[in-house]
Amino acid sequence: MEVNMSQNISQNSNQNATTSVVGTAASRKDGRAKVTGTATYAAEHQLSGLVHGYVVTSPIAKGRIRSINTTAAAQAPGVIAVYTHQNSPQIFKPANNWMNSKIYEARLPLSDDQIHYAGQVVGMVVADTLERARHAAHLVQVDYEPQAPQVNARTANYQPSPPWFGEDFTFNSGSFSTGSAEVTGIEAQIEATYTTEMELHAPMEPHATIAHWQGKDAVTIYEPSQYVLLTQKTYAELLGLAVERVRILSPYIGGGFGSKAFPWPPSILCAAAARDLGRPLKVVNSRRQMTANAGHRSETEQTLKLSATAAGKLVLIEHLAKSCTSPVDVFPEPCTIVTPVMYAAPNIRLEQQLAVMNVGTPTFMRAPGEAPGMWALESAMDELAWTLKIDPVQLRIMNQTQSHQRKNLPFSAKQFTECLEQGAERFGWQGRSPEPRSQVSPSQTQDDLLVGWGMAAATFPGYRGATSAKVRLLPDGTAHVLSSGNDMGTGAYTVVGMTAADALGLPLNQIRVELGDSLLPDGGIAGGSQMTASLTPSVALACQEVLKAAEATTAAAAFEKLRQTGRAAFEATASTAPGEETKQFAFNSWGAHFCEVTVDELLGRLRITRWVSVMNIGRVLNPKTAASQVRGGIIMGMGQALMEECHFDPNTGFPVVYDLATYHFPAHADIPRIEVAFVGEPDLNFNPMGVRGVGEIGITGVAAAIANAVYHATGKRIRSLPILPEKLL
Repeated sequence: MEVNMSQNISQNSNQNATTSVVGTAASRKDGRAKVTGTATYAAEHQLSGLVHGYVVTSPIAKGRIRSINTTAAAQAPGVIAVYTHQNSPQIFKPANNWMNSKIYEARLPLSDDQIHYAGQVVGMVVADTLERARHAAHLVQVDYEPQAPQVNARTANYQPSPPWFGEDFTFNSGSFSTGSAEVTGIEAQIEATYTTEMELHAPMEPHATIAHWQGKDAVTIYEPSQYVLLTQKTYAELLGLAVERVRILSPYIGGGFGSKAFPWPPSILCAAAARDLGRPLKVVNSRRQMTANAGHRSETEQTLKLSATAAGKLVLIEHLAKSCTSPVDVFPEPCTIVTPVMYAAPNIRLEQQLAVMNVGTPTFMRAPGEAPGMWALESAMDELAWTLKIDPVQLRIMNQTQSHQRKNLPFSAKQFTECLEQGAERFGWQGRSPEPRSQVSPSQTQDDLLVGWGMAAATFPGYRGATSAKVRLLPDGTAHVLSSGNDMGTGAYTVVGMTAADALGLPLNQIRVELGDSLLPDGGIAGGSQMTASLTPSVALACQEVLKAAEATTAAAAFEKLRQTGRAAFEATASTAPGEETKQFAFNSWGAHFCEVTVDELLGRLRITRWVSVMNIGRVLNPKTAASQVRGGIIMGMGQALMEECHFDPNTGFPVVYDLATYHFPAHADIPRIEVAFVGEPDLNFNPMGVRGVGEIGITGVAAAIANAVYHATGKRIRSLPILPEKLL
């Protein structure tokens, strides 16, 4: 059943105040399993007769394969099979339409002899051990006919971007405009171009797949999947099976950030080859292969023009964003998605452009569009504030929009002003010196350190999808919650358990949560920060329905009935989905970041020494895991701001960054104590639980806050990321 029962769910979830856990800082239900090693990830499943695959990848970025000699590889010890485009296992072309199926790379693996990017899969060796498969893969001799690749975004050919299919499952156009062609009343204006470099997906758990066939017409696939039910449908189409003959198991994911929602070429090849061989097959990406075969965030170039009155009211916002995609699929980085939701202006002009380069396919990466978009927009707002000599906090408060200017809908439960004001108070913003290079701190070196304070806003849309959940009450006094939705490490096991505990009036330790199995009810996608907002309403409703099925008002009474009657369980399944509220309101979460940096200009050393963030995400189900999510996003944003970049050899097109030693990202020593606070009330217009997502908002605005602090410290305006030492000397 699909309902929108805010009041009923809220009342039922508080029926037993003594056992209420929602809103408390509960420890993670999956925490012990993860720190003790009993949580089993995809590559860790042990199956009888398991064999290993290792993909062969192209060292050139453009051209074709003249010939492949697999004789030496096939004769190597332990080798079972060698696959190339000449003997590829059978793979069917899926609809790839987001509803029936979705793959990251529209071109199927080993489908022809063409090379489109360095690192493209051109073959796979299967052997009885991983070491033998890897050794034999290096014996495959491929003769290439190379062509000059395009790997330089600065010289790429940009065209108007096609509409993109976003995380709200609607198509969005890259162009948008309001207002007049002739703008008057402009008394202050800034125009600048801001750039970011390519960022790589580098989750702790590399992409891995085990495919185990039961005959020729049924398969179990162990794979980290952010969208279990759609992955099931996708493999069914790829392999020519009925959906119910495919089972996906993904109870634990070691980080995804958008890169593990759909199958990549190595996974597809693994599933098809396993059927061909009649053996369970494991394929795990190496760190080098992750560079090209796990997606990335495209480099961007964004030009912002902000025009305002002398009093600081915006008159015009122009935002042109450029990004790059692969020859084998289309993925724009939708930077302009944030512009209509942040600041009001009677004249807005947005444009997205896209170029094709010989690189692997870009994809969703934590806050796709919002993260680089807010880097540019919030940097430009800071530049305008300095031009007008207006406090950056006040400039944002006075220009915030109360409606989504593209959707023409008012925002629900917006507490952006409170985020800014409370953040400023917690940080001590009122003590900020108003001039660049005016704050110093004693140093152990000869010169004092320059000190800078910066701030920026944060935002992310409130997404929600249709989900289902099953709840079972058992005679041993426990309740089981079951759903195919999963936990990427964000705390879903815990908040789902907390929701059920409150709805049933039980302690959290009497709730067992099972996630990540395609045999269970559809839990939706763990992407777009929507898993909690989508799944917990279904869990709460299923708890109500199971009490009705037991004809009991409390779980304790239901347990007693089970013991008296000898029944195995009471169970109920419930579904919830967005309704008419999407036509009445726009939903976003809001936040504000404040940071302090020190800069040693002699060494070019920048250190972040203090950080305060205040977030408005609706109801906070678990402050402990929610704050951890914000901190994780902030740390990822610090990596974007200071370290992360992937460049290519201009001759071969091969990435010069290829592992966790050459791709730099923050370590504990780089990160200060991060203070996180939450403001605002439950957003009951959005869903019955009043909760919006928190996974991605933390990264938005981070890079801009750091760059704005650098300007305050040094007087140097940095407009290109990352902020490397040579830019500060």
